[in-house]
Order: sequence, then C-alpha cells, then structure tokens
Amino acid sequence: MGHGASRFRRLAHEVAKFGAVGGAGVLVNLLVFNLVRHVTDLQVVRASVIATVVAIVFNYVGFRYFAYRDRDKSGRTRELVLFLLFSAVGLVIENGVLYVATYGFDWNSPLQNNVFKFVGIGVATLFRFWSYRTWVFRALPPAEAAADAEAAPERERDEPSRAGQRVP
Repeated sequence: MGHGASRFRRLAHEVAKFGAVGGAGVLVNLLVFNLVRHVTDLQVVRASVIATVVAIVFNYVGFRYFAYRDRDKSGRTRELVLFLLFSAVGLVIENGVLYVATYGFDWNSPLQNNVFKFVGIGVATLFRFWSYRTWVFRALPPAEAAADAEAAPERERDEPSRAGQRVP
C-alpha cells in the first residue's frame, strides 16, 4: 500500500475517534438542552448555550484522553486556551443557527428547536474538527511520535499498576 493509502487510513481512524467523542457530545448536548428546556423557563437560545458549554467540557475530556491522546501534550495551557477559543466560535455558530431559526423565522416549536439545534451542531462540528486537529491537538513530529510509541511498552513494564493507561 502506498503512502496515500496509509495517510487516508490514519485520517479515517482519526475521523472515527473524533466522531465517537463528538457523537457522545451531541447526545450530551441535546439531553442537557431538552432537560433545561423542560425544567426551567429559560429562553431557547440560553438553554442551548448552557447545553453547549456542558458538551464542550465533556468533549475536551473525550478528545484529550481518547481521540487525541497520542498528540503533543507539552503545551496543555496553550491547548486548553485554543480549545476554549475554537469551542466558543463553534458555540456561536451552533447557537447562531438556532437563534436565526427561532427569532428570524419564528420556528419555535420543540421539534423545530431540536432540528435547528442539531443543524447548528452539524455546521459547528465541521469547523471544530478542522480547528481542533489543525491548531489544538497537533500531531507530534514523526520522530517524536515514533519515540513515544517505542517508549509506551517500557513505561507500562515500569509501572505495572498503570498498565494500559496513558501517562500524561
């Protein structure tokens, strides 16, 4: 297999992991959104912003410790700041779609709220995938990635109680 096929396979694997975390994040987002709408009198976009923030926290943990656990960990403060920055842009995209549908077109039934919340999540997800993989969870340079992969079995042997866990 050529270099292109290998690169495509790695990207497909990354998309699958991003999708698993993101899919769970969508469920968290929609569940919190509907729960807040059901138990409070908050306006639809405010309830949506709360749900988006909860999903952002959930997603950071999932991306850092599952989807991108093999990525550069040297600049966690930088990573977190960029994650929050790009997540905030995604929040504006996601909730902007809901805002326009709700207040611009008066599509304000519970079904319409959920449809446009979901559409907003989809549009924002495209932006988030690009920004997270490009700026936040940067790939290690090839030499460092190879050294990290070779060192992993040694770390697990040295720390049997933590075998199978990634060392931060």
